[in-house]
Amino acid sequence: MPGSLRVAFFSPMPPAVSGIADYSEALVEPLGRLCSLEIFPGDRRAFDPTRYDIALYQLGNNPDHAEAYERALEHPGVIVLHEANLHHLVAALTIQRNDWEAYLREVEFDGGPAALEFARRVRALETGPDYEGVPMLRRVLSRSRGLIAHSDYVIARAREAGFSGPAARIPHGAWIPDADRMEYRRRLGLDAGSPLVGVFGHLKPYKRIGESLRAFRRVVEREQRARMILVGEPHPELPLDHLRSALKLNGVVRVIGRAEIADFVGYMAACDVVLNLRHPTVGETSGTLLRALGLGKAVIVSDCGAFAELPDDVCLKAPVGVGEEEILTDYLTLLVQRRDLASALGARARDWVERTCSWDHAARMYADFLEAVAAARSWSPPAEAAAPAAEPARVEPEYLRGWVESPPDRQYLETHLTRLEKTLSMIPPGTEGDRILEMGAYLQITPALRSRLGYGEVRGCYYGRAGQVDRREKTSESGELFCCEIDLFDAEKDVFPYPDGHFAVVLCCELIEHLASDPMFMMAEINRVLRDGGRVLLSTPNICSLRALAAILQGFHPGFFPAYLKPSVEGDARHNREYTPKEIQRLLHDAGFEVEKLDTGPFRDEPRPELIWVEDLLSRYGLPAGLRGDGIYALARKTGPVRDRWPAWLYS
Repeated sequence: MPGSLRVAFFSPMPPAVSGIADYSEALVEPLGRLCSLEIFPGDRRAFDPTRYDIALYQLGNNPDHAEAYERALEHPGVIVLHEANLHHLVAALTIQRNDWEAYLREVEFDGGPAALEFARRVRALETGPDYEGVPMLRRVLSRSRGLIAHSDYVIARAREAGFSGPAARIPHGAWIPDADRMEYRRRLGLDAGSPLVGVFGHLKPYKRIGESLRAFRRVVEREQRARMILVGEPHPELPLDHLRSALKLNGVVRVIGRAEIADFVGYMAACDVVLNLRHPTVGETSGTLLRALGLGKAVIVSDCGAFAELPDDVCLKAPVGVGEEEILTDYLTLLVQRRDLASALGARARDWVERTCSWDHAARMYADFLEAVAAARSWSPPAEAAAPAAEPARVEPEYLRGWVESPPDRQYLETHLTRLEKTLSMIPPGTEGDRILEMGAYLQITPALRSRLGYGEVRGCYYGRAGQVDRREKTSESGELFCCEIDLFDAEKDVFPYPDGHFAVVLCCELIEHLASDPMFMMAEINRVLRDGGRVLLSTPNICSLRALAAILQGFHPGFFPAYLKPSVEGDARHNREYTPKEIQRLLHDAGFEVEKLDTGPFRDEPRPELIWVEDLLSRYGLPAGLRGDGIYALARKTGPVRDRWPAWLYS
């Protein structure tokens, strides 16, 4: 159920063709699980502010935000400045309504006597408005109870405009899209090896299109296979055809034009390098940039405004002005000639956005800040307020060996030792007041949950007749006694025999691949028995590992245990469905979790073939080489109830 905070959310929404509309659509789903939201998309519906604890206004510099701006003046709340300039919006609300007196008042309020004198010349049609010099922020800031921005740059501009209220820097959420790279290369008539550079979004002059084309002309002289695409609506003031002809780029630079979002992302996936340049800037954060980073692309940005705040290891930053084209040329040449460097840069970018820019993370910061402003209390960002994460406990292999009771158990332990060590290293340390559940408990690592990781109550469960409880006792070689109750039930069909919110952590290791009919039932029950903010650690074989790819390409089955069991054989070794890392991430998201760590690694300790040739193949086709270990390991935090009980990607 949503939280008790009642929020009126003002923003354009799709089908409005607006980056902020897309942003708001992505934000309201996770934010709606934390607050009680009502959306006002700009249709001037009746608004009673007494029904809400706080109003939230998404503001951009165009007429789409007219209602949000006017409501923000009438009913002060928290504004979200997507850029540090609203002059075009205010001009639309005044000049375009033929209300010159209102325009003059706003200019004087924002910029003082000199700005007013200039505006009078604008009214006399002697010149155009001073859009850059008069940002028109003071009025709405003076009426606002709080400010949200995506960068320190915008917050600094708001402070310069006189805002002294609470402000929160909340990262712009990042899309982690899926797209078929090779299909869109086929559409473009490109082979796997031709370097492709892309520019995306509305093709305006200030996005350094001319500078990019001139730099690319020099790149083509060094790497003749290189190609460029421009995807977006061309601006009438940008003579693209003339530029391409003058630079003799007609055969290597293609203008795609405006594309629907699926094709927009597909063409971006086809690229090796994405240019996201702009100057001048008013602190805007680019949704297109976040999509490129989420796709794991090597990106070059302008070293100015909010873009200068991006981590130096997730993108390359080109200075604007003197030397810009030379540096762009060098950066582009490096990335198109060294695909390994471009891939590594893109992998770091994707990892960064997954860790810091998820929509769940942004929504939590929104909810915390809105609650603080509504209650008139101070607020600190989670990174500053939270205590440092505890170091994972170290469990020595000899400790695990000390609990082995039989030769078959010892053989199993040695075969899976690195997997078990990795699992233990990812479990958050517990306290005496914490409970942990190990599903499919074989008791190889179970004693360590108490003695090494510190959990006060350790419980196990296994497949069997619902209602039966087995009590297990083991004594280690050193004389340590461990007792544990194992509950029997069918994880796909039976309600787990635990109350809501009972456990701090649930371990679901090497189990989901055995389920035959309804894995989301199990995931929903795991969600139910975990407390708010509790964690699930899920591990399973990786069906798209290097080993699996090598098997497919050589004509073998990619799964670890696909064989049917003979009628005379007991056990549950067969795998009914194995997963990819991306599927595990989606599974956890649909089940109401936010993935905190997703990794791959060893699954069985046994001789394995040399697979460098598979890595070379992936590199040749520009396909991701990360997350290709034999086993998937995912640690996720419960953020709310199940989002989708029957996700279409998993159920037909």
